Amino acid sequence: MCILKRNSRKGKTKKKTLFNEMLSNKQVVLKNYIQGCPKESDFELRTTLLGTEIPHNGSKNAVLLKILYLACDPYVCHLLRPRAKSLFVFSPVVPGSVVRGYGVAKVIKSNYDELKEGDYVWGITGWENYSWNFDPEKLLTKIHNNYTQLPLSYYAGILGMPGIAAYVGWNEICSPKRGETVYVSSAAGGVGHLVGQFAKMMGCCVVGSASTYEKVDLLKTKLGFDDAFNYKEGDLRSNLKRYFPKGIDIYFDNVGGQMLEEVLLQMNIHGRIAVSGSISQYNLIGPSEGVRNMFSLIEKRLTMRGFVELDHKPIIPKYIDWVVKMLAEKKLIYIEDASVGLESAASAFVGIFRGCNIGKQIVVVAKD
Repeated sequence: MCILKRNSRKGKTKKKTLFNEMLSNKQVVLKNYIQGCPKESDFELRTTLLGTEIPHNGSKNAVLLKILYLACDPYVCHLLRPRAKSLFVFSPVVPGSVVRGYGVAKVIKSNYDELKEGDYVWGITGWENYSWNFDPEKLLTKIHNNYTQLPLSYYAGILGMPGIAAYVGWNEICSPKRGETVYVSSAAGGVGHLVGQFAKMMGCCVVGSASTYEKVDLLKTKLGFDDAFNYKEGDLRSNLKRYFPKGIDIYFDNVGGQMLEEVLLQMNIHGRIAVSGSISQYNLIGPSEGVRNMFSLIEKRLTMRGFVELDHKPIIPKYIDWVVKMLAEKKLIYIEDASVGLESAASAFVGIFRGCNIGKQIVVVAKD
């Protein structure tokens, strides 16, 4: 875990230019399509050689990256199963290929005008030491030097996709009002622990659920939630009635499935539901479970909307400025759960489906 830490980017280092060298490149490869819950045996490590000469494949925007940090995001499971297409920003991964997801990297070679050697970026990278990226305009975002007091790893979490998802979901989808009652599921995860704090800043009453008593205690004692409960203990419907005696105005959904079914019954009239994730459904074998109690949408005039942060790119600069200010003023706590080395990537990823992480799970691949 970490709250706010400084990194060592301020020190000047001598640039080293690559002249068509071959780099030893450790990679995390999908061994088998995932069936059910992911297992460490679905992945394997391999080491290959990667050329540093800009490939002659017609790309005018080739960028060679040194990977520094990887984000372990639950949605990646969707990309590790057999399917014809993906609505995400990149296509599914096939067995024998390098796993891909959000990460933070340093540019070590580029013929793309917007990025030069030594720049830092966050975006879609391979789970490997080095990656070629041939669509940087779409897949990468340059990290500017305005906030050198923040660790680069934050761009795998609070300053990257999870933080933007939390901000967009809360402000743009939930349409919150002061004094409303808010429920956040998977509240100790990378998105949930931020949403709860955003809600408290607006003057809402916030209750979260988590998978362990350690996480429940963290939500109440460190993150400022008004209350929290372990969803694995007791009857879910009874727990929701107990913690929300006057109903729920806003539900920030990271879980889906039975949790969503029960919450629909507890929503207040004109309530809003932001569907950020559905981790309970990611590892089912066969079709996803149907959600019952949908008549509540009509009866209670509810608004339920899914979203992805990529549809809200113009809001990112505003969000970054705001969240950096909140961190500096210690009005916001960010929790990072870091595993070290590509060797740990598979176990770290599998662990998020077992509730092993607290806060945002990342993998430290290399120190800059």
